[in-house]
Amino acid sequence: MPPKDPNKTARNRRIEQMKAELRDLLPDALAETDFESEASINATIGGWTKAFIDLHHDVIHSSEQYAQRYMQGLSAGMAADGPNAKIYRRNFERFRRSKAAQRYFTLFLHRSYLKHFDELSRKRPQLAEAEIWIGQNNADYGLLVAPRWNPTTSSWENDRSEIRHFGPRYWSVGHVLKTGLIVSHDEDIIKFESIDAYLTFFKNVLVRNSGSPHERTIASRYVAHVKAAQDPLNVPLLIPEFRYEGRSAKHRYRLDFCIVDPLTMAKVGFELSPWSTHGYLRGLGDLTGAQINAMAQDNFEREMAKHKAFFREHGIFALIYTDADLADPDTIFADMKARLEPSDQTAPIDFHLVDNFFGSQPDR
Repeated sequence: MPPKDPNKTARNRRIEQMKAELRDLLPDALAETDFESEASINATIGGWTKAFIDLHHDVIHSSEQYAQRYMQGLSAGMAADGPNAKIYRRNFERFRRSKAAQRYFTLFLHRSYLKHFDELSRKRPQLAEAEIWIGQNNADYGLLVAPRWNPTTSSWENDRSEIRHFGPRYWSVGHVLKTGLIVSHDEDIIKFESIDAYLTFFKNVLVRNSGSPHERTIASRYVAHVKAAQDPLNVPLLIPEFRYEGRSAKHRYRLDFCIVDPLTMAKVGFELSPWSTHGYLRGLGDLTGAQINAMAQDNFEREMAKHKAFFREHGIFALIYTDADLADPDTIFADMKARLEPSDQTAPIDFHLVDNFFGSQPDR
Protein backbone atom coordinates (compact mmCIF):
# COMPACT_ATOMS: atom_id res chain seq x y z
CA MET A 1 0.00 0.00 0.00
CA PRO A 2 1.56 3.37 -1.01
CA PRO A 3 2.40 5.77 1.83
CA LYS A 4 -0.06 8.55 2.55
CA ASP A 5 0.66 11.95 1.07
CA PRO A 6 1.25 14.24 4.09
CA ASN A 7 0.19 17.27 2.06
CA LYS A 8 -3.15 15.70 1.15
CA THR A 9 -3.61 14.53 4.75
CA ALA A 10 -3.03 18.09 6.00
CA ARG A 11 -5.48 19.44 3.43
CA ASN A 12 -8.15 16.94 4.44
CA ARG A 13 -7.61 17.83 8.08
CA ARG A 14 -8.14 21.50 7.24
CA ILE A 15 -11.34 20.65 5.35
CA GLU A 16 -12.66 18.81 8.42
CA GLN A 17 -11.80 21.79 10.63
CA MET A 18 -13.72 24.08 8.31
CA LYS A 19 -16.65 21.69 8.33
CA ALA A 20 -16.72 21.87 12.13
CA GLU A 21 -16.55 25.68 12.02
CA LEU A 22 -19.45 25.76 9.56
CA ARG A 23 -21.53 23.57 11.86
CA ASP A 24 -20.79 25.94 14.76
CA LEU A 25 -21.87 28.94 12.70
CA LEU A 26 -24.97 27.27 11.29
CA PRO A 27 -27.48 27.83 14.17
CA ASP A 28 -26.86 31.60 14.23
CA ALA A 29 -26.81 31.82 10.43
CA LEU A 30 -30.21 30.11 10.23
CA ALA A 31 -31.66 32.07 13.16
CA GLU A 32 -30.64 35.43 11.68
CA THR A 33 -31.84 34.69 8.13
CA ASP A 34 -34.81 32.96 6.52
CA PHE A 35 -32.81 29.95 5.29
CA GLU A 36 -34.64 26.85 6.47
CA SER A 37 -31.79 24.35 6.79
CA GLU A 38 -28.13 23.55 6.22
CA ALA A 39 -29.07 22.00 2.87
CA SER A 40 -30.88 25.18 1.85
CA ILE A 41 -28.03 27.58 2.63
CA ASN A 42 -25.43 25.25 1.12
CA ALA A 43 -27.45 24.82 -2.08
CA THR A 44 -27.82 28.59 -2.41
CA ILE A 45 -24.05 29.15 -2.22
CA GLY A 46 -22.91 26.07 -4.11
CA GLY A 47 -25.60 26.29 -6.76
CA TRP A 48 -24.18 29.54 -8.12
CA THR A 49 -20.64 28.30 -8.62
CA LYS A 50 -20.97 27.19 -12.25
CA ALA A 51 -22.45 30.56 -13.16
CA PHE A 52 -19.54 32.52 -11.70
CA ILE A 53 -16.48 30.26 -12.26
CA ASP A 54 -15.48 28.28 -15.35
CA LEU A 55 -14.94 24.99 -13.56
CA HIS A 56 -13.76 23.31 -16.76
CA HIS A 57 -10.92 25.69 -17.60
CA ASP A 58 -10.15 28.27 -14.89
CA VAL A 59 -6.88 27.53 -13.08
CA ILE A 60 -7.12 28.76 -9.48
CA HIS A 61 -4.19 28.62 -7.08
CA SER A 62 -5.71 29.56 -3.71
CA SER A 63 -8.99 29.59 -1.83
CA GLU A 64 -8.73 33.40 -1.66
CA GLN A 65 -8.57 33.58 -5.44
CA TYR A 66 -11.52 31.18 -5.69
CA ALA A 67 -13.61 33.29 -3.31
CA GLN A 68 -12.64 36.45 -5.20
CA ARG A 69 -13.69 34.95 -8.56
CA TYR A 70 -16.99 33.86 -7.06
CA MET A 71 -17.69 37.27 -5.49
CA GLN A 72 -16.75 39.10 -8.69
CA GLY A 73 -19.17 36.88 -10.58
CA LEU A 74 -21.92 37.50 -8.06
CA SER A 75 -21.36 41.27 -8.23
CA ALA A 76 -21.55 41.20 -12.03
CA GLY A 77 -24.63 38.99 -11.88
CA MET A 78 -26.46 41.38 -9.56
CA ALA A 79 -25.62 44.32 -11.82
CA ALA A 80 -26.94 42.59 -14.94
CA ASP A 81 -30.49 42.58 -16.26
CA GLY A 82 -32.83 39.61 -16.21
CA PRO A 83 -34.52 37.26 -13.73
CA ASN A 84 -31.27 35.83 -12.35
CA ALA A 85 -30.13 39.28 -11.22
CA LYS A 86 -33.20 39.56 -9.00
CA ILE A 87 -32.53 36.15 -7.46
CA TYR A 88 -28.87 37.03 -6.84
CA ARG A 89 -29.79 40.35 -5.19
CA ARG A 90 -32.48 38.78 -3.03
CA ASN A 91 -30.16 36.07 -1.74
CA PHE A 92 -27.33 38.57 -1.29
CA GLU A 93 -29.55 40.58 1.02
CA ARG A 94 -30.35 37.42 3.01
CA PHE A 95 -26.65 36.99 3.78
CA ARG A 96 -26.03 40.68 4.37
CA ARG A 97 -28.44 40.83 7.31
CA SER A 98 -26.37 38.35 9.36
CA LYS A 99 -22.68 38.44 10.31
CA ALA A 100 -22.82 34.70 11.03
CA ALA A 101 -24.28 34.01 7.60
CA GLN A 102 -21.59 36.15 5.96
CA ARG A 103 -18.88 34.23 7.77
CA TYR A 104 -20.58 30.99 6.78
CA PHE A 105 -20.73 32.16 3.14
CA THR A 106 -17.01 32.98 2.99
CA LEU A 107 -15.87 29.87 4.86
CA PHE A 108 -18.03 27.68 2.61
CA LEU A 109 -16.20 29.08 -0.47
CA HIS A 110 -12.77 28.43 1.06
CA ARG A 111 -13.76 24.86 1.92
CA SER A 112 -15.21 24.28 -1.57
CA TYR A 113 -11.88 25.21 -3.12
CA LEU A 114 -9.90 22.88 -0.87
CA LYS A 115 -12.31 20.01 -1.58
CA HIS A 116 -11.66 20.43 -5.32
CA PHE A 117 -8.05 21.56 -5.05
CA ASP A 118 -6.53 18.86 -7.28
CA GLU A 119 -8.79 19.62 -10.23
CA LEU A 120 -8.98 23.41 -9.89
CA SER A 121 -5.28 24.10 -9.35
CA ARG A 122 -4.05 22.49 -12.58
CA LYS A 123 -4.51 23.37 -16.24
CA ARG A 124 -7.05 21.20 -18.05
CA PRO A 125 -7.37 20.63 -21.78
CA GLN A 126 -10.16 22.37 -23.65
CA LEU A 127 -12.87 20.00 -24.88
CA ALA A 128 -11.57 20.23 -28.45
CA GLU A 129 -8.06 19.35 -27.21
CA ALA A 130 -9.19 16.45 -25.03
CA GLU A 131 -8.73 13.84 -27.72
CA ILE A 132 -5.73 12.83 -29.79
CA TRP A 133 -5.71 10.47 -32.76
CA ILE A 134 -2.60 8.62 -33.84
CA GLY A 135 -1.48 6.06 -36.38
CA GLN A 136 -1.71 5.17 -40.06
CA ASN A 137 -4.88 5.12 -42.15
CA ASN A 138 -6.92 2.03 -41.21
CA ALA A 139 -4.66 1.54 -38.20
CA ASP A 140 -5.55 4.59 -36.14
CA TYR A 141 -6.26 4.87 -32.44
CA GLY A 142 -7.80 7.52 -30.22
CA LEU A 143 -6.65 8.68 -26.80
CA LEU A 144 -9.36 10.61 -24.94
CA VAL A 145 -9.40 12.09 -21.45
CA ALA A 146 -12.85 10.86 -20.44
CA PRO A 147 -13.96 8.42 -23.14
CA ARG A 148 -17.68 7.64 -23.27
CA TRP A 149 -19.38 5.43 -25.85
CA ASN A 150 -22.42 7.07 -27.45
CA PRO A 151 -24.80 4.31 -28.60
CA THR A 152 -26.90 6.78 -30.57
CA THR A 153 -24.05 7.74 -32.89
CA SER A 154 -22.06 4.51 -32.40
CA SER A 155 -18.97 6.56 -31.70
CA TRP A 156 -16.71 7.73 -28.90
CA GLU A 157 -16.85 11.14 -27.27
CA ASN A 158 -15.44 12.86 -24.20
CA ASP A 159 -17.59 13.20 -21.12
CA ARG A 160 -17.04 16.94 -20.66
CA SER A 161 -18.07 16.89 -17.00
CA GLU A 162 -15.37 14.34 -16.15
CA ILE A 163 -12.38 16.00 -17.84
CA ARG A 164 -11.58 18.16 -14.81
CA HIS A 165 -11.97 15.23 -12.42
CA PHE A 166 -9.40 13.13 -14.28
CA GLY A 167 -6.94 11.65 -11.78
CA PRO A 168 -3.64 11.00 -13.61
CA ARG A 169 -1.58 13.66 -15.30
CA TYR A 170 -3.05 14.40 -18.70
CA TRP A 171 -1.24 12.77 -21.66
CA SER A 172 1.03 10.71 -19.41
CA VAL A 173 1.73 6.99 -19.13
CA GLY A 174 -0.76 6.97 -16.26
CA HIS A 175 -3.33 8.53 -18.58
CA VAL A 176 -3.21 5.78 -21.20
CA LEU A 177 -3.25 3.08 -18.51
CA LYS A 178 -6.43 4.57 -17.07
CA THR A 179 -8.34 5.16 -20.31
CA GLY A 180 -6.77 2.75 -22.78
CA LEU A 181 -6.95 3.43 -26.52
CA ILE A 182 -10.07 3.39 -28.65
CA VAL A 183 -10.88 2.60 -32.25
CA SER A 184 -13.44 4.76 -34.05
CA HIS A 185 -16.93 3.17 -34.21
CA ASP A 186 -15.86 0.18 -32.08
CA GLU A 187 -17.05 0.13 -28.48
CA ASP A 188 -14.30 -2.23 -27.28
CA ILE A 189 -11.44 -0.44 -25.50
CA ILE A 190 -7.83 -1.53 -25.90
CA LYS A 191 -6.75 -1.74 -22.25
CA PHE A 192 -3.25 -2.13 -20.83
CA GLU A 193 -2.83 -3.98 -17.56
CA SER A 194 0.67 -2.68 -16.88
CA ILE A 195 3.26 -0.14 -17.98
CA ASP A 196 5.20 -2.90 -19.72
CA ALA A 197 2.09 -3.94 -21.66
CA TYR A 198 1.62 -0.42 -23.00
CA LEU A 199 5.31 0.03 -23.84
CA THR A 200 5.27 -3.22 -25.79
CA PHE A 201 2.24 -2.05 -27.76
CA PHE A 202 3.84 1.37 -28.27
CA LYS A 203 7.07 -0.08 -29.65
CA ASN A 204 5.83 -3.11 -31.58
CA VAL A 205 2.51 -1.81 -32.94
CA LEU A 206 2.23 1.98 -32.90
CA VAL A 207 5.80 2.76 -33.96
CA ARG A 208 6.58 -0.39 -35.94
CA ASN A 209 3.70 0.29 -38.36
CA SER A 210 5.43 3.46 -39.52
CA GLY A 211 8.22 1.41 -41.06
CA SER A 212 10.83 3.97 -40.03
CA PRO A 213 14.05 2.61 -38.48
CA HIS A 214 14.72 6.06 -37.04
CA GLU A 215 11.39 6.07 -35.20
CA ARG A 216 12.07 2.59 -33.83
CA THR A 217 15.46 3.75 -32.55
CA ILE A 218 13.86 6.66 -30.70
CA ALA A 219 11.06 4.41 -29.40
CA SER A 220 13.55 2.02 -27.80
CA ARG A 221 15.15 4.92 -25.94
CA TYR A 222 11.77 6.12 -24.73
CA VAL A 223 10.90 2.64 -23.43
CA ALA A 224 14.18 2.53 -21.49
CA HIS A 225 13.54 6.05 -20.13
CA VAL A 226 10.08 5.15 -18.81
CA LYS A 227 11.29 1.93 -17.21
CA ALA A 228 14.11 3.78 -15.44
CA ALA A 229 11.91 6.67 -14.27
CA GLN A 230 11.31 7.12 -10.55
CA ASP A 231 7.60 7.67 -11.21
CA PRO A 232 6.89 6.14 -14.64
CA LEU A 233 3.15 6.85 -14.49
CA ASN A 234 3.86 10.59 -14.54
CA VAL A 235 6.18 10.45 -17.57
CA PRO A 236 4.56 12.25 -20.53
CA LEU A 237 3.63 10.07 -23.46
CA LEU A 238 5.81 10.10 -26.53
CA ILE A 239 2.87 10.24 -28.91
CA PRO A 240 3.66 8.58 -32.26
CA GLU A 241 2.12 9.43 -35.63
CA PHE A 242 0.01 12.37 -34.40
CA ARG A 243 -2.78 12.80 -36.96
CA TYR A 244 -3.43 16.34 -38.16
CA GLU A 245 -7.10 15.71 -38.97
CA GLY A 246 -7.87 13.54 -35.99
CA ARG A 247 -10.25 10.67 -36.48
CA SER A 248 -10.96 11.45 -40.14
CA ALA A 249 -10.47 8.33 -42.22
CA LYS A 250 -8.27 10.21 -44.68
CA HIS A 251 -5.74 12.76 -43.58
CA ARG A 252 -3.03 14.94 -45.06
CA TYR A 253 -0.35 14.99 -42.38
CA ARG A 254 1.15 13.06 -39.48
CA LEU A 255 3.90 14.09 -37.07
CA ASP A 256 6.44 11.40 -36.23
CA PHE A 257 6.27 12.18 -32.49
CA CYS A 258 4.64 14.71 -30.20
CA ILE A 259 4.91 15.43 -26.48
CA VAL A 260 2.22 17.32 -24.56
CA ASP A 261 3.39 18.90 -21.31
CA PRO A 262 0.87 17.58 -18.74
CA LEU A 263 1.21 20.70 -16.60
CA THR A 264 0.94 23.43 -19.23
CA MET A 265 -0.70 21.59 -22.20
CA ALA A 266 2.10 22.97 -24.44
CA LYS A 267 2.84 20.69 -27.41
CA VAL A 268 6.15 20.05 -29.16
CA GLY A 269 6.48 17.93 -32.28
CA PHE A 270 9.49 15.95 -33.48
CA GLU A 271 9.87 15.24 -37.17
CA LEU A 272 12.55 12.82 -38.37
CA SER A 273 13.26 13.90 -41.95
CA PRO A 274 15.87 11.82 -43.77
CA TRP A 275 16.63 12.97 -47.30
CA SER A 276 15.68 9.56 -48.69
CA THR A 277 11.99 10.03 -47.82
CA HIS A 278 11.56 13.80 -47.50
CA GLY A 279 13.71 15.30 -50.24
CA TYR A 280 15.06 12.72 -52.66
CA LEU A 281 14.12 13.36 -56.29
CA ARG A 282 13.38 10.31 -58.44
CA GLY A 283 12.89 9.84 -62.17
CA LEU A 284 14.85 12.91 -63.20
CA GLY A 285 15.77 11.49 -66.61
CA ASP A 286 16.47 14.31 -69.03
CA LEU A 287 14.90 17.04 -66.90
CA THR A 288 16.55 20.43 -67.00
CA GLY A 289 18.09 22.08 -63.98
CA ALA A 290 15.13 24.44 -63.78
CA GLN A 291 12.69 21.53 -63.74
CA ILE A 292 14.70 19.72 -61.08
CA ASN A 293 14.80 22.85 -58.95
CA ALA A 294 11.04 23.23 -59.37
CA MET A 295 10.53 19.66 -58.12
CA ALA A 296 12.84 20.28 -55.16
CA GLN A 297 10.99 23.49 -54.33
CA ASP A 298 7.66 21.66 -54.47
CA ASN A 299 8.97 19.04 -52.00
CA PHE A 300 10.19 21.77 -49.68
CA GLU A 301 6.92 23.73 -49.90
CA ARG A 302 4.85 20.63 -49.03
CA GLU A 303 7.03 19.88 -46.03
CA MET A 304 6.85 23.43 -44.71
CA ALA A 305 3.08 23.58 -45.30
CA LYS A 306 2.72 20.57 -43.03
CA HIS A 307 4.55 22.19 -40.14
CA LYS A 308 2.75 25.51 -40.52
CA ALA A 309 -0.58 23.66 -40.55
CA PHE A 310 0.23 21.82 -37.31
CA PHE A 311 1.21 25.09 -35.64
CA ARG A 312 -1.89 26.96 -36.79
CA GLU A 313 -4.39 24.19 -36.06
CA HIS A 314 -2.93 22.49 -32.97
CA GLY A 315 -0.37 24.95 -31.61
CA ILE A 316 2.40 22.41 -32.19
CA PHE A 317 5.87 23.74 -32.94
CA ALA A 318 7.90 20.96 -34.58
CA LEU A 319 11.64 20.35 -34.33
CA ILE A 320 12.96 18.92 -37.61
CA TYR A 321 15.86 16.45 -37.66
CA THR A 322 17.72 15.78 -40.90
CA ASP A 323 20.32 13.14 -41.81
CA ALA A 324 23.13 14.85 -39.89
CA ASP A 325 20.97 14.75 -36.74
CA LEU A 326 19.71 11.22 -37.34
CA ALA A 327 23.27 9.93 -37.24
CA ASP A 328 23.21 10.64 -33.48
CA PRO A 329 19.84 9.49 -32.05
CA ASP A 330 21.04 10.08 -28.47
CA THR A 331 21.23 13.81 -29.14
CA ILE A 332 17.71 13.77 -30.59
CA PHE A 333 16.39 11.90 -27.59
CA ALA A 334 18.15 14.37 -25.27
CA ASP A 335 15.90 17.07 -26.77
CA MET A 336 12.89 14.87 -26.07
CA LYS A 337 14.06 13.97 -22.59
CA ALA A 338 14.07 17.63 -21.57
CA ARG A 339 10.32 17.61 -22.26
CA LEU A 340 9.71 14.22 -20.69
CA GLU A 341 10.67 15.63 -17.28
CA PRO A 342 8.35 18.67 -16.93
CA SER A 343 8.51 20.80 -13.83
CA ASP A 344 5.61 22.73 -12.36
CA GLN A 345 6.45 26.43 -12.64
CA THR A 346 3.72 27.42 -10.18
CA ALA A 347 4.64 26.80 -6.57
CA PRO A 348 2.04 24.47 -5.01
CA ILE A 349 0.49 25.20 -1.65
CA ASP A 350 2.30 23.12 0.98
CA PHE A 351 -0.50 22.57 3.50
CA HIS A 352 1.67 20.20 5.54
CA LEU A 353 4.35 22.87 6.02
CA VAL A 354 1.84 25.58 6.89
CA ASP A 355 0.02 23.43 9.44
CA ASN A 356 3.17 22.10 11.07
CA PHE A 357 5.59 25.00 10.67
CA PHE A 358 6.48 25.62 14.31
CA GLY A 359 6.46 21.95 15.22
CA SER A 360 8.88 21.16 12.38
CA GLN A 361 11.56 23.73 13.26
CA PRO A 362 14.61 22.48 15.18
CA ASP A 363 15.27 23.76 18.70
CA ARG A 364 18.24 26.08 19.05
